[in-house]
Amino acid sequence: MNVLIAGGGIGGLTVALCLARSGSKVSVFEQAPVFGEVGAGLQLSPNCTRVLHHLGLEQPLLRSAFLPEGTQFKQWDNGKVIGESALGARALERYGYPYYHMHREDLMRVLVDAAEQDPNIELHTGAEVQGFTQNDQGVTLKTVDTRHEGELLIGADGIHSVIRAGLWGEMKPRFTGNIAWRALVPAERLPEGLIRPMSTVWWGPGKHFVHYYVRSGELVNCVCVVEKKGWEIESWAESGDYNELKSDFSGWHSDIQQLIDHADKDSLFKWALFDRAPMSRWGKGRVTLLGDACHPTLPFMAQGAAMAIEDAAVLAACLSADKDIATALARYEDSRRDRTADIQKGSRRNASVFHLSGVKAWLRNKALKTAGNRTMDSLFSYNALEVLNE
Repeated sequence: MNVLIAGGGIGGLTVALCLARSGSKVSVFEQAPVFGEVGAGLQLSPNCTRVLHHLGLEQPLLRSAFLPEGTQFKQWDNGKVIGESALGARALERYGYPYYHMHREDLMRVLVDAAEQDPNIELHTGAEVQGFTQNDQGVTLKTVDTRHEGELLIGADGIHSVIRAGLWGEMKPRFTGNIAWRALVPAERLPEGLIRPMSTVWWGPGKHFVHYYVRSGELVNCVCVVEKKGWEIESWAESGDYNELKSDFSGWHSDIQQLIDHADKDSLFKWALFDRAPMSRWGKGRVTLLGDACHPTLPFMAQGAAMAIEDAAVLAACLSADKDIATALARYEDSRRDRTADIQKGSRRNASVFHLSGVKAWLRNKALKTAGNRTMDSLFSYNALEVLNE
């Protein structure tokens, strides 16, 4: 099969590798002049590392990944531990695959290197997608300077997807009422032992602060979310002001103050958080969507990249199992729609749960201690490689 993919991010490259593995010829079109990922850290849970390992990427991932020992939740002002769950060896034993913390740039380098070495994949940069047409025989993708013919088109071009708009019309994303800061802190600047080898989430009224190691422990990635109105710029490249960030977390624990004080000022950015309601349908005919193009997900379950990676494996499996493209794409949607919608809704719900105060926060903390590790079982044990056999 000759497959066209709009968008060369994590989802686009992963589905290219999955399809090429099963013999398809794949062309990936990325509008940026080089393949890369804007942003800093991301978390890769066992439900998606299963797919990446299946693609033979375990060793290159390990060269720059950080393997956390667990996840910890803390009180914003006094640092009291509200609850924690084990990862590390426990995750490997329980789910069969590891939990990684990675810099997005490092994951992209692994995916691009693998794609460049695959003779079934062609990578195109500076290829801004402008639209498409389709008929019973195939699909034509129009980029800024030429047209490309294929049998199938996958829109992996993000929350502002041109492909989705071509299928379903323009649909504005909704502002969640939250803005997020991101910063990188060189670990060598911090006192030894300040940051434990785990993902730590600090919960506070109207705000939360997440930090974890990336790049084999060289950097601490920080994501700091604040409920705000009146600033709704949705750009991952918008520089943030250090004094504003400092003010937003004034009065928070001294650990948070040290992270902010030692952050690399050149890596300080902020962006408004948007999402969309789950879609009842993703594609038509020979065209479908993947990742944020069809189910943009807030970062409050750390599952955005994981859902795109799962999509890639399931889509490739559906296309291998059924030679009729329309039937295969319908099966792909049916296999993925409920799970991705649940993650979207859960992530949006967490935006409120993380920011509770007073009695509601006390009840939340009590519920977390009771739940323990069980809340992650159905999420992490999902096997995208076997979903069609279930």
